[in-house]
Amino acid sequence: MTPLLLTAGLVAAPDAPAVDTSFLKQYAETRGFMLGRPAKPKVTPDGKAVLFLRSEAKSPRQSLYEFDVATGKTKELLTPDLLRKGADDNLTPEEKARRERQRVTAGGFADYHLSPDGGRVLVKLGNTLYILDRASGKTRELKPGGEGAIVDPKWSPDGKRVGYVRGHDVYAYDLAADKEQAVTTGGTPEKTHGLAEFVAQEEMGRFSGYWWSPDSKSIAYEEADHAGVEQWFVADPFKPDVAPAPQYYPRPGKKNVAVRLGVKPVAGGETVWVEWDRKKYEYLARVVWSETALLLLLQSRDQRSLYYVVADPTTGATDTARSALPEEAGATWHELPPDPVLLPDRHTILLAMPTPITRDLYEGPPERPFGAALTQFVPTGGQRAAGYVGVDGLVGVVIRPKKDSVGEDVLSVVRPDPTQQQVFRHGTWRRPLTAAPGVHAAVASPDGSVLVVTSTSLQAMPATAVTRPLPDAPKIGELPSVAAEPPFTPNVTVGKVGDYYTAVVRPRDFDKTKKYPVVVDVYGGPKHLHVVQAMRNWLVPQWLADQGFIVVAIDNRGTPGRGRDWEKAVYQKFGTVPLEDQVKGLHALSDKFPELDRDRVGIVGWSFGGYMAANGVLRRPDVFKAAVAGAPVTDWADYDTHYTERYMGLLPESQKAYDEASLIPLAKELSRPLLLVHGTADDNVYYRHSLKLADALFRAGRPFEALPLPGVTHMYSADPVVMERLWAKTAGFFGQHLGPPR
Repeated sequence: MTPLLLTAGLVAAPDAPAVDTSFLKQYAETRGFMLGRPAKPKVTPDGKAVLFLRSEAKSPRQSLYEFDVATGKTKELLTPDLLRKGADDNLTPEEKARRERQRVTAGGFADYHLSPDGGRVLVKLGNTLYILDRASGKTRELKPGGEGAIVDPKWSPDGKRVGYVRGHDVYAYDLAADKEQAVTTGGTPEKTHGLAEFVAQEEMGRFSGYWWSPDSKSIAYEEADHAGVEQWFVADPFKPDVAPAPQYYPRPGKKNVAVRLGVKPVAGGETVWVEWDRKKYEYLARVVWSETALLLLLQSRDQRSLYYVVADPTTGATDTARSALPEEAGATWHELPPDPVLLPDRHTILLAMPTPITRDLYEGPPERPFGAALTQFVPTGGQRAAGYVGVDGLVGVVIRPKKDSVGEDVLSVVRPDPTQQQVFRHGTWRRPLTAAPGVHAAVASPDGSVLVVTSTSLQAMPATAVTRPLPDAPKIGELPSVAAEPPFTPNVTVGKVGDYYTAVVRPRDFDKTKKYPVVVDVYGGPKHLHVVQAMRNWLVPQWLADQGFIVVAIDNRGTPGRGRDWEKAVYQKFGTVPLEDQVKGLHALSDKFPELDRDRVGIVGWSFGGYMAANGVLRRPDVFKAAVAGAPVTDWADYDTHYTERYMGLLPESQKAYDEASLIPLAKELSRPLLLVHGTADDNVYYRHSLKLADALFRAGRPFEALPLPGVTHMYSADPVVMERLWAKTAGFFGQHLGPPR
């Protein structure tokens, strides 16, 4: 293949016009124009202030700010430089791995934690903990008593201690005595205490491995035993003198991490181990500790059984008769619901529970979340009548004044269709609090009196408003942004074409008399919506379209928001069903829009999208004439257990499905140009995947291109230079193999 020539921000093949990459450079330096926007807003318990993180427009180093609800004014509370005087963050390997799981690329303060009364703020910088007193502005550095990476700091409910994991054990720092105390002992890299295991972080969305009791006297903690689990190693080819980093990586059909839950008094004593059938229920998905119960959400390895059980923290006994969900054998799998929400009195729990169609909202006492004690918060018919399909996530509660009625209303996010997300109030109002087309997310004060809504649309980047949880409530103010704005608004159309929600991005100088080569921008995997009404998603596709393409995106079966049958049609059919839908959606778009040249179609994607891109040219070379596959999963037997076994089944009984989904046996069929791109430091989709496919292609005598990205992880966009050059390379690759508009 002809190499690309790079000169002064321009990229081109020798026989092609130069490509202006200045926008890519700006996009990369501003992290997609997200730097400088408010992040992680949190409302103080008294509802008087909103705290948030924000960086400068071209710096990922975040500082802490405070918005005053009464005056609408914002002030800077704390900067990393005030604590470290310009020193680097010096992240530990453990912290880097945790941020990789959370997809965090920001520097400075990655997060912060309000004390229960809201008067103090806990922050972590490097491997050091600090407490800021909001009233005086003074900071205090905590002094742990030993070495080891500090992970997952959080306040005790009474605000007198700070818990964290140091090394592989849980500690509690007594603020009055100014010293730490070991809660657990004996933790090792193989058997950790208080840390969420890899699949809990990567696939379950659970990043914590310990939980304070409501009275602050005890801590429930996870023990993760990795004995017998495969260890994989991430090596840096650029640094052969550095030992590879080990990682426990459970694969389908092989040993999983053995997890159990213990409860131990902070003051000392023996651990009480919670009892459940751990052979049947390998996964500890959620833990909620209320005033009256320790509630666990358990999941079987095949993920067909999802089980809430109530545990007695004093004895470890679990009452399996008191289950929020009966043991229900599904034909495919049970998706994990959003985290339960405890009402402020901690005596009532809200659950978004699966139904045959979607999720509905239920409430009940934590110690008896089942049967007659569990009631549907809003009748299904009422919610459907308002045009909303299920609960996508729980935001909080609004405490209603007694003069109105006794009780609470619930705030959640719901979807009127898969391309949007709206904030909804269930209860007395039963109506949306946001209405403009787009994607809206929210956080609320503990009593629900203050609502912070972050909104984006096809025409606007995210902005964060402070308001009240009432329909048509006037905006109190907006959290200020210093972000650079994109130099253009994408020329994108989002809508339903045939059976599929699609997006079409045309060049800004679109000529309706011409036919354009098409690039399918694909993800296609479960749990992820690609076609959404959010401007940021279409900025790079717009740049790509401006190079002489029409970029399209299609959400196939398996993506959320269309009901159980739609989502579960991909079970054991990763290699066929998603690709069939991409082809059908592409043909429907081509029939509707004659400017799409269906004979010149390329496909590009990353991660599952990389798998889809490579799968496209291997299985359907009649449709896809070129592909750029980034970090593709090429053999599903080499991906992690919790994700893969959910959709592909267990091994060895599902071996046929794994074989049919694998790209390796298809290597000999390659007849179209393929560019494989992969970060060598990827610890999610290992570089091994692209190497296996490259080796199979080489041995089969099939021509292809491969681009290793040394030292780059699964988040390639975290490196501005890599991001800029990769998309320039992609445009040149498709320009070479698909040709110009004509």
